[in-house]
Amino acid sequence: MITKKDTVLVTGCGGMLGEAVYAEFKDICKLRATDIDLNAPWLSYLDVRDTKAVTAYLRRVRPNYILHLAALTDMEYCERHADNAYQTNSIGVENLASYARKHKIPFLYISTAGVFDGEKDRYRENDQPNPLSVYGRSKFIGEAVARATPGSVVIRAGWMMGGGPKKDKKFINKIIKQIRAGKTTLQVVDDKLGTPCYTYDLARSMHYLLDHKKSGIFHGACNGSGSRYDVAKELVKQLGLAKKITVKKIGSSALRATYFAPRPRSETLVNINLKKLNPKLTRDWKVCLSEYVGKFSWLSR
Repeated sequence: MITKKDTVLVTGCGGMLGEAVYAEFKDICKLRATDIDLNAPWLSYLDVRDTKAVTAYLRRVRPNYILHLAALTDMEYCERHADNAYQTNSIGVENLASYARKHKIPFLYISTAGVFDGEKDRYRENDQPNPLSVYGRSKFIGEAVARATPGSVVIRAGWMMGGGPKKDKKFINKIIKQIRAGKTTLQVVDDKLGTPCYTYDLARSMHYLLDHKKSGIFHGACNGSGSRYDVAKELVKQLGLAKKITVKKIGSSALRATYFAPRPRSETLVNINLKKLNPKLTRDWKVCLSEYVGKFSWLSR
């Protein structure tokens, strides 16, 4: 169990998930939160691609746990900058995991549903990955590095929602920004399926797995699934704008010029392993979306 005496290092803690992880762990341990984007006063700089800098930092901090969140997640950027994607999402993992192996400490790695090819409708933890994109391939290599670390935890996340208006760079905030800009008709793809992943529940699951000394591969997404269209419809409803905003279905081919990175038809995750441990760790995505909408003032200017 993590205690006040333990030093917990969290890389990439300045992003959407990092905001939730910081809130979950900050009062129970000596938290060392790092990122290359110092957007909060509790962050210190660490570039996971820089092997020498990582080695020096680890020698100085001497963590008892490493939670590796740092990643390049912009799929189009990764397609254009493959070298940087692999440096960050693959080699960056080894820079941290090698320390965990040497010092025999728990290592937790956040992966993605994007390691799958979408040929199946739903994916369990033991299904064989076959990533389609540079992003997915770089994260899958990161998985392999993490799994080579004894006692490691690999958690595959779904469509991330969390961080609020300031840090949410994903689908929920992109839709809300369109609404704030005055759009009354939203065009949303309905041919890509997946499972939202609530960062606050994921952070709680991470805490649970580490406290109970678990290892292996877990899916950390919410319960249920849907298309991007389904999520947008539910979001508009939760915001109380169903009578004012129209959500229109379109095919993903209509947005190919902007979102050109290959994406699987389905990224739907099933949480078999987490539910065996504790069925309360994950909740229905609509329940989580409702909580998320109520957590922040989204439409105020």
